Amino acid sequence: MKQVARHILTIMATAAAALASGQSAAQISDDVVKIGVIVDKTGVYSANGGPGAVRAVELAVKDFGGKVNGKKIEVVSADYQNKVDIALSKAREWIDTDKVDMIIESTDSAASLAMQKLGADKKRVMIFAGSATTALTNKECSPYGIHYVYDTYALATGTGRAVMKEGGDTWYFITADYAFGNSLEKDTTRVIQEMNGKVLGTIKHPLSASDFSSFLLQAQASKAKVIGLANAGKDTQNSVRQAAEFGIVSGGQKLATLLVFDTDIKGLGLKSAQGLLFTTGFYWDYNDETRKWSRRFYDVHKAMPTMIQAGMYSATMHYLKAIQTLGMDNADAVMKKMKETEINDFFAKGGRIREDGRMIHDMYLAEAKKPSESKEEWDIMKIKNVIPRDQAYQPLSESTCPLVKK
Repeated sequence: MKQVARHILTIMATAAAALASGQSAAQISDDVVKIGVIVDKTGVYSANGGPGAVRAVELAVKDFGGKVNGKKIEVVSADYQNKVDIALSKAREWIDTDKVDMIIESTDSAASLAMQKLGADKKRVMIFAGSATTALTNKECSPYGIHYVYDTYALATGTGRAVMKEGGDTWYFITADYAFGNSLEKDTTRVIQEMNGKVLGTIKHPLSASDFSSFLLQAQASKAKVIGLANAGKDTQNSVRQAAEFGIVSGGQKLATLLVFDTDIKGLGLKSAQGLLFTTGFYWDYNDETRKWSRRFYDVHKAMPTMIQAGMYSATMHYLKAIQTLGMDNADAVMKKMKETEINDFFAKGGRIREDGRMIHDMYLAEAKKPSESKEEWDIMKIKNVIPRDQAYQPLSESTCPLVKK
């Protein structure tokens, strides 16, 4: 009888375990975890995000094993062509038709703000890795939005303060005329004014401008000590190249490049870029851990990662680990777990996602190397200072996010 009883108990335990396993597996919606990656594949931001960002997400999925809780992980990607309407329509199609569970981007601030609203409406996790506007964690914050890599507040805090400390107390801005550029100019102006500097003027330029001569001549004529470039990607590269042609730096003015990526330094070449100060959230050659991961990324992308690409890998892994721990991909539960769990990987140490959606982690003040200092192809910058996470980002006491309790 005892053997029969034990046998019955074993059968019951096995059945219960199978039922629990089945319930857990059933909590993966549609029997697949689907990730959508929206990037600029061919335009002004294609090098710092673009195809490399897609490869970073795919590498994270591969490293995770291709499955989570026994269910397949799929990655879909799209080129939003630097158009907000295309980004929004593709994100909507992915959610409504293709049942995408999470969307991660390396787009721009205008597109990200539109997708933030969609994510809140559709209750889908949205991770912003390439856009920079602080509006994502202020008025436009969402329970489903995570701002992962950097923002204009952190960029201004690092570069703006460094340039001001070196005596650059009068500024003229050349600003990309959309949400990102305006946010970057605003946050840098705050730093300048806090440190008793002055902004002598500003001029706006369209995205993907090819000729910066008129903008640079006006900035030169202002006699400002610093010309602040509140733009990014190829726009920054073109600004720097043409500034050299006009002899702006040799004439005594400084260039403050407020958002620079490894790919920008590489594209400019160290002869043109040497001495540029900028703020970054990641550098491939920072330590043994960053080098190890970055060389693996290089094997699949044939270029070292930017902070966007490294951040997209880290964010994808953090998302998948939350699903694995919970046994479900429900957006509310996953967001809660992601915010509860500290991020410790090659990208961030002691990183955490606050209630406003801001992932806070250390940032770095960097300087482009001189050609004589470079020992290999991607040996292009040096880290001058670490900006601690609690100093790099806007304090919650200043946040206008309705999710923040005060």
